[in-house]
Amino acid sequence: MRNIDVNNTIDNAIFSSFHWKVLFWCSLIIIFDGYDLVIYGVVLPLLMEQWNLSPYVAGLLGSSALFGMMFGAMGFGMLSDRLGRKKTILICVMLFSGTTVINGLASNPWQFGILRFIAGLGIGGVMPNVVSLMSEYSPKRSRSTLVALMFSGYAVGGMMSAGLGIWIVPNNGWEIMFYLAAIPMLLLPLMIKYLPESVAFLMVKKREEEARHILQKIAPEQRITTQDRLVVPPVSTTKASVLELFREGRGLSTMMFWTAFFCCLLMVYALGSWLPKLMSAAGYALSSSLMFLMVLNIGAIIGAVGGGWLADRFSLRSVLASFFILASASLIALGYESPMWVLYVLMGIAGATTIGSQILLYAYVAQYYPAHIRSTGLGWASGIGRNGAIVGPILGGVLLAMALPHQLNFAALAVPGVIATLAIALVDRRLGASQQRRAASMAKIS
Repeated sequence: MRNIDVNNTIDNAIFSSFHWKVLFWCSLIIIFDGYDLVIYGVVLPLLMEQWNLSPYVAGLLGSSALFGMMFGAMGFGMLSDRLGRKKTILICVMLFSGTTVINGLASNPWQFGILRFIAGLGIGGVMPNVVSLMSEYSPKRSRSTLVALMFSGYAVGGMMSAGLGIWIVPNNGWEIMFYLAAIPMLLLPLMIKYLPESVAFLMVKKREEEARHILQKIAPEQRITTQDRLVVPPVSTTKASVLELFREGRGLSTMMFWTAFFCCLLMVYALGSWLPKLMSAAGYALSSSLMFLMVLNIGAIIGAVGGGWLADRFSLRSVLASFFILASASLIALGYESPMWVLYVLMGIAGATTIGSQILLYAYVAQYYPAHIRSTGLGWASGIGRNGAIVGPILGGVLLAMALPHQLNFAALAVPGVIATLAIALVDRRLGASQQRRAASMAKIS
């Protein structure tokens, strides 16, 4: 009889068909997640015209899904500890898919806003669980790349939403965009069959036979049998206090991470919600305005994958600071009249350096804090950042209501990028480096 270290088996596994399957289903769910979230920005110009919405009301409607996302991330995060990641993901898919379909039947802003809030619960709940599942099953040497690749599905979904909107919305109305969200519900039987449950959850629930079956697929060369005993390293069950994020000289860096998350998500969701309307107000046709949103999400895919590649070769801190500087510069430049190809390039850079920065921020926070408070650090940074996501659509509505010149609208959206650059520059890199060295030395001892 052998003792099989579960974590070590997963960390050192050779990338196989099992990993491809997990990557495929997690990416597909994130694609649908991105489609459902970006859909509001696609239909907004037509919705404002049809329901005679003021920019303020339109901004609040845009934030309704983001309020739902904040509560969904917290609520379904806790629920997954009881039900498991797989069941929680499936519940979230049914929630955001079904509610988005019903959203197409909304006849007034109140119905629309309530349904968007409920859909936001599912959208917000599925993301951390899918990211965690992908992280858990990824081999250690390619974990960052695989998570970044999966996360780029969000931008693919946004690109699909914008691309279909260019073709459907001007000729057939906005409702059909919401009806298309029924596709994930049709795929639920396949998700139930092929999406694996978390091994960590199975071990906690003493379902070792199921865990052994999954490990045999991950590492078939180990020939794991029913006689082998599965073991996991002891994990502390005590919850880390938020105050720990401010101890041992981490206080300023923690505040700067929160600031960077807030500013980054503010830019991402302000652009996602209001970009087509801002470009329409500047005199571009609706189809051209939606094309800008599509290019923004194409850039996001490049930024997500390229940013991870750059971060492996340079420091995360320097890549993030450079991304935020480029984000601000590209947004300012978008406010000025330029040839169409130049505007598309600038829009792609803006997408790469705003949405790409969001993913890199998660990686930076995870590397900065020691293991015993890492989840707490990520959870609080993400929670504070979600407030920026809520403020973003509202800010876009305020800017449009003020009827500012086109240049000032984009200059205002660039300000959070400048603040985020300063925040990253003020993070104490010596502290993060010392913690990484300490973690490495502990690993050698153990």
